[in-house]
Amino acid sequence: MIELRRCVRLVINPPGAGGDAGAPDFSGSNGFGGTPPARGLARYYEFEVTCRGEADAATGYLINIKDVDRAVRATVGPRVFEACRDEPWTEPASMLPGLAESLASALPVRLARLRWRVTPTYSVEIEMDSDRETGDVVVLRQRFDFAAAHRLHDPAQSDEANRALFGKCNNPSGHGHNYQVEPAVEVSVRETGEGVGFTLANLERLTEAAVIEPFDHTHLNRDTEDFGPGGVNPSVEHMARVFFERLRSAMASDEGGRGARLRSVRVWETDRTSATYPG
Repeated sequence: MIELRRCVRLVINPPGAGGDAGAPDFSGSNGFGGTPPARGLARYYEFEVTCRGEADAATGYLINIKDVDRAVRATVGPRVFEACRDEPWTEPASMLPGLAESLASALPVRLARLRWRVTPTYSVEIEMDSDRETGDVVVLRQRFDFAAAHRLHDPAQSDEANRALFGKCNNPSGHGHNYQVEPAVEVSVRETGEGVGFTLANLERLTEAAVIEPFDHTHLNRDTEDFGPGGVNPSVEHMARVFFERLRSAMASDEGGRGARLRSVRVWETDRTSATYPG
């Protein structure tokens, strides 16, 4: 079994800016930059399509990626265009099940997942079950960033052992990182597509209060209980778990968090190192 992932970039031009208001044109040659060419105050979206199946023995293809592009432009593009034109306040999560079902019917292989990157940091994703039907659960993801200093040190070991284990990360004065945090939250979408109870606004408010505000511009070992004396070593692995537990607790105790389930939290220490809890 093979999974093939294809990113299709769509540009939603405003009505009257190079396209008929009732029949948007998604043709164009620059698939890397998105089609059609942007005009006026255009909107740019990315749709990450994951297909699953067996590759053809002769061609090596699971599916021709051009067929994926055409299917997205034919099924997803027009519906998103209409929503942007007629109901721009629509929550992307509420549209995703319908978009995935339409796309699945247009593909000759199984659609496993559809992820809509609404912005570079905010996305909604849905998974298909084995018989191509969607459920009513959509995963919201949003990235945040904060700056903090920390020192990796195990008090049960000698100073020499700590230096050998952690290297420069054991610097007594600490060192800093520009961290990124990405919670993934499962939300229930009504079958009617009328909306969702938990939105990006809820996620941002709760994450800011539970994670960003307490740790931003701090020395984790000295300024916080979670990683200070009696706490855990502030590795990126421990940070992912601590942030997950804090955000899960905040969601459980807040009325705005009801009806949603925190699936995971991913923390980037650098662009090359990250940890996700639960993994």
